Amino acid sequence: MTTILVDQDLCTRCGICSTVCIMGIIELADENSLPKTNDTNAGICIQCGHCEAHCPSHALILNDRPDEKVRLPEGAGNIAPDNMGYYLRKRRSVRHYTKDIVPKEKILELLDIARYAASAGNRQPVEWIVVHDQERVKKIAAMTIEWMRTLAGSNHPMSGYVPALIRGWESGSDVICRGAPHLLVATIPEEYPVAQTDAIIALTHFDLAAPAHGIGTCWAGFVAMAASSYKPLQKELSIPAGRRSAYAMIFGHPQHEIYGIPRRKPLVVAWL
Repeated sequence: MTTILVDQDLCTRCGICSTVCIMGIIELADENSLPKTNDTNAGICIQCGHCEAHCPSHALILNDRPDEKVRLPEGAGNIAPDNMGYYLRKRRSVRHYTKDIVPKEKILELLDIARYAASAGNRQPVEWIVVHDQERVKKIAAMTIEWMRTLAGSNHPMSGYVPALIRGWESGSDVICRGAPHLLVATIPEEYPVAQTDAIIALTHFDLAAPAHGIGTCWAGFVAMAASSYKPLQKELSIPAGRRSAYAMIFGHPQHEIYGIPRRKPLVVAWL
């Protein structure tokens, strides 16, 4: 299959596509030819799309579902540095949610953004499980407490913390999912060592995009730990064979607004 499609009327032969190709397989154009990849190198294209994204004349398109191409509108995605700084600094872990349900269409919109997250070799190994039903989220929280009970007297790093968490749960406080209406689980292939990092990057995309849509998030570390080893919870989450949970995140509409930015530790930088 042809790797790239080039419009000869738009191509200026600037050479940028060849320069930015991370696999170095796009041959430079000359006065008699357009940019191209030969048949030998076509198989090592990772379909990252750098060539298409950096083409200033929109002459080149990666031959990967080309009929779905959407041209980036002029100025789209440009954010003033100060505004971006405030947006990122005001991001909070949300532990109090309204009872309002986030529509599935909105969740899919956020996950569509997250699928553009960086991944090693552009493998895009992350798949998603969305627990949309709040009663099922509560069940998963209860199963996480069940897992914690199995740690009593063990040498697990969490064993010293779980008694207080269990007491909190038994007193009626959801110390696991914080009453969130929804839970998101990123799954990855079992035998792909760098996929864990890919999943965290993708979840971070979801985490950062969510507030722009009026949605709050919190990294669900307890659920993530339980899902990594507790088979009843893995079964409840319907994790497909050959895949494992990478991490989890609770989300929903925040109960409280953000009005300020708290302090953080001083910046520490080593210049070399």
